[in-house]
Amino acid sequence: MKQTKLRTESIKQTKNISFPIGSIKAVEKYFEKLEFASIFSKFKTKGRNLFSLMEGLVSYKLTENFSISKASDWINKPDLLKIFSLKEFEERTLFRVLKIIGSNKEEIISDIQKSIFNKYDFPHTDSIFDWTSVILFGDKSILGKYGYSRDHRPDKKQITLGLTALASPINIPIGMTIKEGNVNDMKHFKDTYSQVKPFLKEGSLVTFDKGANSIENLDLISNDKLKYLTLKKLNKCDDKRIIAFDKSKAKLINVKQQVFGIKYETPKKFDYFFFSEALQKNQIEAKKRKASKKLEEAKEIQDCIDKKKDLPKKYKINNELINVTYSYQTKLKELGEEGAKKFIEKASINGREGFFCIISSKNLTLEEALATYRKKDIIEKLINSLKNEIEIKPLRVWSNNSIYGALIVGFIAQLIVSLIRYDNEELKQTSTKFIRNSLMNLTVTVEYLENGSKNHIFSNFDPINELILIKNQGIT
Repeated sequence: MKQTKLRTESIKQTKNISFPIGSIKAVEKYFEKLEFASIFSKFKTKGRNLFSLMEGLVSYKLTENFSISKASDWINKPDLLKIFSLKEFEERTLFRVLKIIGSNKEEIISDIQKSIFNKYDFPHTDSIFDWTSVILFGDKSILGKYGYSRDHRPDKKQITLGLTALASPINIPIGMTIKEGNVNDMKHFKDTYSQVKPFLKEGSLVTFDKGANSIENLDLISNDKLKYLTLKKLNKCDDKRIIAFDKSKAKLINVKQQVFGIKYETPKKFDYFFFSEALQKNQIEAKKRKASKKLEEAKEIQDCIDKKKDLPKKYKINNELINVTYSYQTKLKELGEEGAKKFIEKASINGREGFFCIISSKNLTLEEALATYRKKDIIEKLINSLKNEIEIKPLRVWSNNSIYGALIVGFIAQLIVSLIRYDNEELKQTSTKFIRNSLMNLTVTVEYLENGSKNHIFSNFDPINELILIKNQGIT
């Protein structure tokens, strides 16, 4: 038989090992650039160096990222211990690291902020705030509370997380606050704002969603000689504007979506009042779908009443400690199905569909106000990256300080990825996922030679990891 392709005659076992090196080198680069040694080393003077352990934890977060137990196994590999200048340690060492970081969270975040602003001369300090929730497994932390779950898990306890980022084109996270799971955005605002206020220049614009909009919070910003921009919850006064709204007298902002706007000036602020035909259509369709769902629920309940059957569990209070007597009566029989559908749609659609109002203490054009608010999506992208690509969720630690510590590790990992994007214009639009995967792909093979020496072979270079690590002084 004629051989048509080369075959390996035999597999020979060697001592050579390979592991991802890109993430480690990127973390090393930014830990050095931001002078993190001076931040972390002061909190642990005996035993293993806290700076080196944090360097290992953040590197692991951007590489395999499973659990603290797995992180211990990963860092404790001889070649990695050498890279991080560490001696072999026990798994519990990393849990102690999280507690130390967590117990000093305010000082550490403040020091990180000072380092960022010392190393970078940003063109502005306009900031965007947003808040989210993170599922918490375990019952030992008093931070864990039931609340409005952005992860759609109301059955699980959670913590709330506040994130601050410098607005476009910077897009770098500069602050993170952690509160109990039942704290709403309006209440959480003060902590998030106070954490970054010392670093914001006078006149900077603070943008946030309507969930944190309150007179107290707006006054807090204005009293510090800063500007705000947020969305307003429509009220009865706005209904008068809606009734009087005339597209022919409004300014056309967006031809495709038929967005019209009118600017109102009040003594303390400007109201940028908008109507969008595309938004109106989407909101009405959504409310009709919700009305149809309510109709189906009413039909299901009416069917149970007619047949004298027990109601499904989803319509009951499912708590063994509560005794409830149910009495239901629907309007289906008197209205009929078609009449009930029209009734519930009329009750759902209130005439505000398509209208929204942006308020700001800064005098802007209608176009500027709308564009500025829409750029708020960068903080939403950062939160998504933090939760789903850096993977800070779900939290599987118990003490408050361990939670704080684990989240700070995730925050630093996200900060490094964001700084990579800021430092490399070519990567401005590259997602965290692609940056992380590119760094993980870069591999080093440690070849053990017969004379006892080692040879390091780097492989799997691509345009992204080359740009991060070689063109800007990387691998050594």
